[in-house]
Amino acid sequence: MAEEPASCVVGVDFGTLSGRAVVVRVHDGAELASAEHAYAHAVLDRTLPDGTRLPPDWALQVPSDYLDVLRHAVPEALERAGVRPEQVIGIGTDFTACTVLPVLADGTPLCDLPEYASRPHAYVKLWRHHAAQGQADRINALAAEREEPWLERYGGKISSEWEFAKALQMLEEDPEIYHRTERWVEAADWIVWRLCGTYVRNACTAGYKGQYQDGAYPSRAYLAALNPDFADFVTGKLDHPIGRLGSPAGTLTAEAAAWTGLPEGITVCVGNVDAHVTAPAAVAVEPGQMVAIMGTSTCHVMSSDQLGSVPGMCGVVDGGILPGLWGYEAGQSGVGDIFAWWVRTGFPASYAERAAAAGQSPHEYLTALAAEQEVGEHGLIALDWHSGNRSVLVDHDLSGLLVGLTLSTRPEDVYRALLEATAFGTRTIIESFETAGVPVDELIIAGGLTKNALLMQIYADVTRRPLGVIGSTQGPALGAAMHAAVAAGAYPDIRAAAHAMGKVRRGVYRPDPRRAAAYERLYAEYRLLHDHFGRGADDVMHRLRRLRAEASA
Repeated sequence: MAEEPASCVVGVDFGTLSGRAVVVRVHDGAELASAEHAYAHAVLDRTLPDGTRLPPDWALQVPSDYLDVLRHAVPEALERAGVRPEQVIGIGTDFTACTVLPVLADGTPLCDLPEYASRPHAYVKLWRHHAAQGQADRINALAAEREEPWLERYGGKISSEWEFAKALQMLEEDPEIYHRTERWVEAADWIVWRLCGTYVRNACTAGYKGQYQDGAYPSRAYLAALNPDFADFVTGKLDHPIGRLGSPAGTLTAEAAAWTGLPEGITVCVGNVDAHVTAPAAVAVEPGQMVAIMGTSTCHVMSSDQLGSVPGMCGVVDGGILPGLWGYEAGQSGVGDIFAWWVRTGFPASYAERAAAAGQSPHEYLTALAAEQEVGEHGLIALDWHSGNRSVLVDHDLSGLLVGLTLSTRPEDVYRALLEATAFGTRTIIESFETAGVPVDELIIAGGLTKNALLMQIYADVTRRPLGVIGSTQGPALGAAMHAAVAAGAYPDIRAAAHAMGKVRRGVYRPDPRRAAAYERLYAEYRLLHDHFGRGADDVMHRLRRLRAEASA
């Protein structure tokens, strides 16, 4: 008698530049195959598709690019896995956040309407759209003045990356688009809407990016005090029934089945955020297990049985990651992006020739050279704020800094200093948690940067902690698939799914006492610069930002 084919689930991870689909076996989490599809329009940060110029700090996307991931990556992953469609019992998705878009009541993005093709505010605002800092500053100042109770749950500040700041910017810069908007939707929920035909707002983005705490959003009176025309934002455009993580949002429509090659009627899981789904994929389901998802940016997520007010955290949400625990989020808005910037701008032709001859990528070549150095040998210290500071300062008008340059400084020196700066930023976040009485017992790394062994060792040395590493190269997609398995009824909850399907290698990198001691001196210099430029002693970064904006205008 032939063995019954194993049940599978599909997880789709929508990142900054591409979407990845992975086919996962339900009973043991084996990743049978994956496929990736790059967004045709990537990130719009200079012009719209029709050539309309964008101001500084804008970052937009085109929603049809997300549908192309469903049309291409999912069928390709199925084919590579050799899995028949009828074996698949559910599909789960995760998304960057806060990536948000204005739509009509039926989910049509405003940028898809011909009359709005040249209007920037009609497009998806990517998570790293930082042009709403002025609105975020006003949101924070007014909330502090009124002693709004929700502000403490976000460490005293909300970010320009989040839903309210971006929506207020839209209202104040393009009121027509704002008033045409019938739903202000996280892309995490929009893609689920397109898969199952039902709009369900997920609990994760509602809590972390939408300031939804204890069953309520910021009040109408508060919103009216920000701007009288913003008073009805929650009731008119945002509020919607909220779905629990790992619950069914609906079933796959015939249209989405045709896109993906999956059977109509299978379970579609409630949407989720890329970082938060990764925690159970890395079997981080106990209090104090922090997961740092390191890619273009880094998101730090952790569940705890302690409720604390961590200065500069992105938020704490009851059940935001795992049911029954407080879910914390913090992050760094530039990490891999910073390394890529240096390779684009600071990698000379002679280095490119030698890297090619050695069969190495620019990153591999610079990493090999940097690995030969002793701690402090380059004489540099950097601030990792090239995309602003998400945690703990929550200020996206801050900028990168490099101190110690001489005529002898080499590209690999700067590269190592940038690697180290991001590690110092992560240590700053960990110390902020622990000072607030929220212990961090374990650090696990996920994301594409885990392949850089030097970077991982630097993090172990700087944080003076052993590092675990997720046992998957597709952590978010695996986590999304695991939530789909729960939604389809294969597991009673995400903890059970994590223990069966998750993967982690603990203590892979351990701190070297000699290097760790040397890093103490560099970290002390980092904190001096951090507080001097980030806490108001010297406002030069903000002044330069204003000068740039005036010149661009």
